Amino acid sequence: MIQPRTLKGFRDYLPDVMMPREQMMQTAREVFRSFGFAPIDTPVLEHLEILTGKGSDETDRQIYRFQDNGKRDVGMRFDLTVPLARFAAQHIGTLGTPFKRYHIAPVWRGENTQAGRYREFVQCDFDTIGTESELADIEAVAVINQLLAALGFDAFTISLNNRVILTGLLAGLGLADRTVPVLRSLDKLAKIGREKTQAEMVSAAEISDEQAAAVLRLADCTGTPEEIFAMLPDVTAGNEQAAQGIARLKSIYEGAVAAGVPTRRLKIDVSIARGLDYYTGVIFETTLDDLVEIGSVCSGGRYDNLAGLYTKQHLPGIGASLGLDRLVAAMETLNLLPKASTPAPVMIAYFDESHRDDYLKLATNLRSAGIGTEIYPEPKKLGPQLKYADQKGFTYAIIAGDNEWQANKVQVKALAAKESSDIEYTHDAPEALTKFLAAD
Repeated sequence: MIQPRTLKGFRDYLPDVMMPREQMMQTAREVFRSFGFAPIDTPVLEHLEILTGKGSDETDRQIYRFQDNGKRDVGMRFDLTVPLARFAAQHIGTLGTPFKRYHIAPVWRGENTQAGRYREFVQCDFDTIGTESELADIEAVAVINQLLAALGFDAFTISLNNRVILTGLLAGLGLADRTVPVLRSLDKLAKIGREKTQAEMVSAAEISDEQAAAVLRLADCTGTPEEIFAMLPDVTAGNEQAAQGIARLKSIYEGAVAAGVPTRRLKIDVSIARGLDYYTGVIFETTLDDLVEIGSVCSGGRYDNLAGLYTKQHLPGIGASLGLDRLVAAMETLNLLPKASTPAPVMIAYFDESHRDDYLKLATNLRSAGIGTEIYPEPKKLGPQLKYADQKGFTYAIIAGDNEWQANKVQVKALAAKESSDIEYTHDAPEALTKFLAAD
């Protein structure tokens, strides 16, 4: 016998988790579409050269790669942004700019597993390609806010920074050629703490303790957004590039507030760096206030040079990705997932075999009215059928034996409340029943 088991870092989704997961995808689609983003899809496999060298050395190590039957070096996508850059370069002549897209699909990374983090997971991405507009940056923050709110969260924080501030600071310190290793180290600040981050900067980027300490002064810029913006010119030593980054970040923050994002959900955090190398401007990370330890559930930023690897046409971009499976894990931890394991609210009990066709017609009438309905498949006593209905999380059970059919009515049992109602019903006039069920 082969032992049934899943690979480390992968998981099965049972109906009680898969149903809210699908609903979350649908909610994301509705939010993205409301802002004018259109759906696309790309292949799971890309030529390996498309994927490598776009994220970080660590990301390159995590790519699932192999040679296909044609002996081509291929890899499974590790995110949806790098394939988007290739997609835009290949199709932008047809699509035109600005191009707004969303993409909901699985990605794969061979990374160490942790709570809410798997090696196969679904990302829900949205991006705007072909504009450097500040308005596109502001809209990205507004989408994140509306998306998390639509998914049922109220207490979350969108942390904002601008990579231009960081690159300006590094240029002022004479570290322009060390930007990538310094920012990779800075990205670990929240995980490993200030002392270890400084030591890693010194080691990985080959800079002095004094230079590392100067970079980490950013972490000391805390307080209200107004207080942080007042501190930054001094911390960045008046560097002109950093000053431009500060001004843009301030404008994005003010625009997000104007777009309706509550200030309690916005945080200026100039210490976040985002580990991927392709970010060039505003960056954001979103955490749940009640479960900060699970990490960012929606992150992204501006990348103005990524498509330059594939085309001479300048195709700047801005976007973010919702980590769907991390969010599902968070909802499981917070007991926010619904308990039902059936998508249909109504179960019809089947205990009088002579009325089989009546049950079938009843179910058809309810489905025609938009009410999901399941018929219990075998004629059994009522007790086991109601037990099944409770276990699956149906809202209603409909009970109709010979007496009910003769009287042109059915009994509707509200399972959670354990209350029953007799409702008029005939196959030719199901309106009273459908109205009663649809009122919930």
